[in-house]
Parts: sequence; C-alpha cells; structure tokens
Amino acid sequence: MAARKKSSGRRKYGRAASKRVESAMRRRKKGTLRSGRGGKGGRVKSRKQAIAIGLSEAREKGAKVPPRRGGGRKRTSGGRKSSSKGSSRKRSSR
Repeated sequence: MAARKKSSGRRKYGRAASKRVESAMRRRKKGTLRSGRGGKGGRVKSRKQAIAIGLSEAREKGAKVPPRRGGGRKRTSGGRKSSSKGSSRKRSSR
C-alpha cells in the first residue's frame, strides 16, 4: 500500500479563497482576466497564472490562504537604481 499523508482535518484554503479562484478561472475562460497592476497588463491565458491571481485577490480581501511561497520575483523596497548617464565624473580635456 502507498503511504498516505496525514491530514489534521483543517482546510488549507478557506471557502472565500476558492470562490475567488473560481471567479478568476471563469474570467480567464471569458477572456477578461488581465495581469498586472490595475489590470493594465496582458490577457491571462495560463491556468496557473489565473489561480495565482485568484489567490492573491483572496489574500487582499483577508480570506484564509497560506502565505506566498518564496519563488518568483522579489520586490525591493528601494527605488530605481541610478544610471551611469548622469555621473559626476570629470573627463580630462586634451
């Protein structure tokens, strides 16, 4: 027999979270689900991306969802890095 994982009987995701994911999947199929801040990105075609969007929406609304995993892009608290274009280094004139 295959070893089965023990479950404590508690739900990992709340019902509200599953509703949000369901809604995101429906919007993906309809073609109205968009990625990015304020829905200004491209149209979502990936099933996994639709689930991720649904879960992050649920997180925003305070539904029971486990914290994000460490993968993907990490946000930095700082602004843009300064470019070398406006450096204050003086050139020697000949």
